[in-house]
Amino acid sequence: MSFLSWLYDAHLTIAGHDITWREIIGNAFGFASAIGGLRRRVWAWPVGILGNVLLFSVFINATFEQGAQVPLFGQAGRQVFFILTSIYGWHRWKQVRDARGGDSDAPAITPRWATARERVAYLVAAAAGILVFQWLFTVIGAGWPAPRWYFWCDAWIFVGSMLATYAMARGWNDFWLAWIAVDLVGVPLLWHSGYYPSALLFVAYGALVIWGFVVWLKASREEAPDANREDPVSV
Repeated sequence: MSFLSWLYDAHLTIAGHDITWREIIGNAFGFASAIGGLRRRVWAWPVGILGNVLLFSVFINATFEQGAQVPLFGQAGRQVFFILTSIYGWHRWKQVRDARGGDSDAPAITPRWATARERVAYLVAAAAGILVFQWLFTVIGAGWPAPRWYFWCDAWIFVGSMLATYAMARGWNDFWLAWIAVDLVGVPLLWHSGYYPSALLFVAYGALVIWGFVVWLKASREEAPDANREDPVSV
């Protein structure tokens, strides 16, 4: 038990700030998962789940321990959603890959743009979600006298992350744009809250997102020029 406690609390001190190895390793898994997503490999999903579990423990830690960093309930909550959506994405990408012959070295899916109907649906859902969750986070509180903009930012990140992960599971090019929108708010909020490794990772992740968008856009044009249609696998 003492070893597990040490492993849980292990940290580095950089410029006077304590940074847990859980945050560093969790973000490393997240970055590896993003690379797997860019390459359209099924293994991206389970790797991402491992990172989500570690980062959940980081963001929820302040709920139970005094003197910890500012709690980000939206950040913690989205890790739970990531795990649930990643299970769906894992199943769906594997299903599509298996329908294509099950080659683990080949891309699992062919990316495409969301249809007009799908895009309207997710934009309306996102707007409604931001309104609901900023109110919910206000009711829950942040554990400190946070300004109102803080809850709007947390809701934007939470809902945008849910949308991006679902869009990735569906194989939509739109998911990269959703991540860019999340990064634009997420980096300043994470830095403001003292989660420096996560903030720096989001900066690097932003560059990866732009690259991923270009790669997926090219694949959607070359592999299926008429791919702007409903998915053949609808589950």
